[in-house]
Amino acid sequence: MALEIPEVRILRPVKHGDHRGFFSETYNKRALREAGIDLDFVQDNQSLSAETGTVRGLHFQVAPHAQAKLLRVIRGAVFDVAVDLRWGSPSYGKHVSATVSAADWNQVFIPAGFAHGFCTLEPATEVLYKVTDYYAPQAEQGVLWNDPDLEISWPVGDDEAILSERDRGFPPLRELSRVFEYE
Repeated sequence: MALEIPEVRILRPVKHGDHRGFFSETYNKRALREAGIDLDFVQDNQSLSAETGTVRGLHFQVAPHAQAKLLRVIRGAVFDVAVDLRWGSPSYGKHVSATVSAADWNQVFIPAGFAHGFCTLEPATEVLYKVTDYYAPQAEQGVLWNDPDLEISWPVGDDEAILSERDRGFPPLRELSRVFEYE
């Protein structure tokens, strides 16, 4: 299911269940290709956020280490956000958001060229995501999570959000250089 920015998509893997529990293919390269996502994922990342209201983001890596992400929640729930950073895109500077949760068994695909972040909606939330390029600290950048120009309706206020110092220090979008071009 495409969101308002169609390149960002919500996916729902098939889940087979019975009295024993369930089985699901949470990643299937062929199924993704058939859904129009033909990428090679090279690294899996996992995070645990102990408290509700933990905000991680808005992060991205620049070329040549730009990353697309396929994210799912394995415990808890997040309010997930993707901001279009592709200069010249009709949706440049706009964002989409969705709730991704273990209970809904959904995933979100965020292409390269977007800043990404999330806020935990439940305690002890665990997030697992695949990326298309390796972590490269020299390529990592970010956008201020609560930049008023982005108009993101986060589920927490500025004084309630639990953030790292690094995430608090990112610049607003208007101070970023052209990090991605729209193709």
